[in-house]
Amino acid sequence: MNVRYFAAARAAAGMDEEKFDLADGATLPALLAAILAVERPDPPEGTPPLARILSRSSFLINEVAARNLSAAAVGPDDVVDVLPPFAGG
Repeated sequence: MNVRYFAAARAAAGMDEEKFDLADGATLPALLAAILAVERPDPPEGTPPLARILSRSSFLINEVAARNLSAAAVGPDDVVDVLPPFAGG
């Protein structure tokens, strides 16, 4: 699956997007664990760690909001967007 990071998540991850290969039947929590298992450089000063950002983020799976995160299934061809909280308008 392809994970796309936006805003502070992009800064903390150190990239715009990355790919993950998980077993069939994987859930969003399994994907988040895989994301956090990647060794990354420290985020830029003033950017929270990726783990903190993920704990507060919203997620889209193929452009549809994931409501029940613990049961959200992800497949090999899915695109998962990580949307950290933001302000403004």
